[in-house]
Amino acid sequence: MGATGVEDYAKQLGIEGDHIVQELGWDEDADSSISEAIEDAIGDSLLDEDTDELCDVVLLWYRAEDGDLVDSLMDAARNLDEEGRIWLLTPAANKPGSVNPGEISESAQLAGLVQTKADRIGTWQGSCLEAGGR
Repeated sequence: MGATGVEDYAKQLGIEGDHIVQELGWDEDADSSISEAIEDAIGDSLLDEDTDELCDVVLLWYRAEDGDLVDSLMDAARNLDEEGRIWLLTPAANKPGSVNPGEISESAQLAGLVQTKADRIGTWQGSCLEAGGR
């Protein structure tokens, strides 16, 4: 993917220069060009799971074998600002670790979140989740 495509990741995720972004669940299979594009857009490093800082966006890499999705979403929402959102990134359909869209929707609801958007982000499926009742 060319530089233009990579720059579009941050735009696609709605991430702007003043956003504080936390990254959870990163592993060797994660697409580092997505993380790097976000870092370029915000001009700073992504925060890790040890931060106590309020975040505008949490980037959550999740695979089916990573445990309970509801628990992962609740953990991801812990540092989320009132107006913040979680981008849940799961392997694309028919890839190892992919997650059924119904499970994402149900888990989001149980965690008090609402899916507002779904989009392909590189080779990953992205689901934008926001606090319900907004």
